[in-house]
Amino acid sequence: MSNKLHTAPVLDKVETVQRDGPKHQASVLEKLGPGLITGAADDDPSGIATYSQAGAHFGNTMLWTLVFTYPLMAGIQIISARLGRVTGYGLAGIMRNFYAPAWLYTLVCLLLIANTINIAADISAMGNALALVLGGPRHFYAAGLGLVCCLLQVFISYNRYVRGLKWLTLSLFAYVGIVFAVPIPWPVVMKDALWPSINLGADHITMIVAIFGTTISPYLFFWQASQEVEDLNAVDADKPLRGHPEQAGLNLKRIKIDTLIGMGFSNLIAFFIMLTAAAALHQHGITDIQTSTQAAEALRPIAGRFAFVLFALGILGTGMLSIPVLAGSAAFAVAEAFGWRQGLNLNPRLGMRFYGIIVAATLIGIALGFTKLDSIKALFWSAVINGIISVPVMAMMMRMAVNPKVMGQFVISRRLRITGWLATIIMAFVVLLMFAQLVDLGTLS
Repeated sequence: MSNKLHTAPVLDKVETVQRDGPKHQASVLEKLGPGLITGAADDDPSGIATYSQAGAHFGNTMLWTLVFTYPLMAGIQIISARLGRVTGYGLAGIMRNFYAPAWLYTLVCLLLIANTINIAADISAMGNALALVLGGPRHFYAAGLGLVCCLLQVFISYNRYVRGLKWLTLSLFAYVGIVFAVPIPWPVVMKDALWPSINLGADHITMIVAIFGTTISPYLFFWQASQEVEDLNAVDADKPLRGHPEQAGLNLKRIKIDTLIGMGFSNLIAFFIMLTAAAALHQHGITDIQTSTQAAEALRPIAGRFAFVLFALGILGTGMLSIPVLAGSAAFAVAEAFGWRQGLNLNPRLGMRFYGIIVAATLIGIALGFTKLDSIKALFWSAVINGIISVPVMAMMMRMAVNPKVMGQFVISRRLRITGWLATIIMAFVVLLMFAQLVDLGTLS
């Protein structure tokens, strides 16, 4: 680690938005920002597929994983948000000042590859979902929806864009509504969620690894830290907390509330998706679900058209939310690593390289949908790449968050240190399990 942050900012504040006073009164929805959007984006169509697979194949027996991962997920995301708000840099921007460039470039390139694969899978799922509801060409729908996501991110102002993302989080309530269309044995559900009987069979371990990898993903760390910086740069009166400790009280409290609610919302929706698959599919002998759209199709004859349409539209809404987060987090990471101008408030002419990453990742994702790419295998390798990235990134975050040269007086508390390192150690164990299984299966031989 080097000794200090560079004084030249990695982030250029090109456009700012004036608000009434340095501490304007905000509505509840306005206070919920990076944490809520990050949490909701975690339930993307690929994540929906994972949770549907878990519920369909194992019934209620995997519900405990979503209770268990919540404090770990919330803790590590609070740390990423604090790093951004305290320093005024995104994660890659801080790492650029403290770690070897080759190491950072490798991490962000792997992140870009993994995110692009996820974008391809999510765009394909959106096209399939819309085709299920309306009929028509799924590739045409997928390409159109992908282009809309891309254009909105490039040409819509940051404040309007974020408001739109917040409203899109409401689409996840579709999965709450579906639960009421199927009979649920609630006492059994609560027992399985809070007092699990853990099976260490190979198929159970594989699913546990998949769920952990879906809920705690590196792109979420980069996105939330960068969004804290974006929000900071959008208001003239707001400054990085390291140099302006008088702004710390309300902002650190907001980060905590925003992230706890956002991650709670994320895992609650995942819980309902898994529960729906368990009650509607597993109980009727349907245990082999590979994609989110297969889950929607399987619901139709069992739970009715209402549940089917809600599930399919939920895929559409979550895709519209998650694709900008996947593309945006990759763009922020690459731009910060190479010291480029970045920010969703940038004029496209001034941020050509930053927006170029967003456009390239999205267009490649669209193009992959027209190939014979096996989306299941692609997501498998995306999970492998994310596993390679997640543990070193989490360890680097923890080192930076306790370093006074990075955080000044705002080094994280003992409780957050314990939670963060526990999350890092558990993820390391999960990744080792994943690689052990790959070796056993001969995938890496």
